Amino acid sequence: MSAHDPAHTAALDNPFWTALASRHADRALRHGEVARYPADIAPFLGLAHAEIDATDAFEALVPPGDSVYLLGVAPARVPPGWRLDAFAPLAQMIRETPVDVPDGAAVRLLDADDREDVLALTALVYPHYFRPRTMTLGRYFAIHTDGALAAMAGERLATDDFQEVSAICTHPDHLGRGHAHRLTALLTNDILAQGRIPYLHVSHANARAKALYERIGYRVRRDIGFWALRRDG
Repeated sequence: MSAHDPAHTAALDNPFWTALASRHADRALRHGEVARYPADIAPFLGLAHAEIDATDAFEALVPPGDSVYLLGVAPARVPPGWRLDAFAPLAQMIRETPVDVPDGAAVRLLDADDREDVLALTALVYPHYFRPRTMTLGRYFAIHTDGALAAMAGERLATDDFQEVSAICTHPDHLGRGHAHRLTALLTNDILAQGRIPYLHVSHANARAKALYERIGYRVRRDIGFWALRRDG
């Protein structure tokens, strides 16, 4: 955590757990101090802290052959029959004041009728993490060109104080038109107007996206660990 980072943002050190234990508790599959989203919403699992004996919880929450992702907190001890693989840490970025919104194309709130188009776009440019019911976690906004879904951004992890901006993606045929910048800026300001703080996660290897978020005014709050947990069999 940086020296100028407000202490209250410590909830972001364990974002899967804090979302599942608060604003998304109504959809959490929970076993003691471990919880996950249903697989058709998101493949994410959170632990209250690293020292939990999670053996029984993992057995109850993750079917054989399944895998889930963890962010910020991983178990200090991995039970037999499970494998924990570490990825490169992600940049967790945050913005606490409004940003300038560039002019551009009309923005529309997506609804259930758009789901197939959304799944097609995310499968193309945002694979693995977007599932058939991910859109139930928050609002998703889009820009369309000639009736086709050109770009989108939405809300995923959430607490009463913080809102993750996620699924920021543009169809390859529509890159370079400022759509992602416009959508992210609009959503950032809308979240701030609600009295919550927007944040997001991005791979350091995704230099194009990280540079965009920096231009918008997001700063790196911290690097945050990212893991895959898989049950053998």
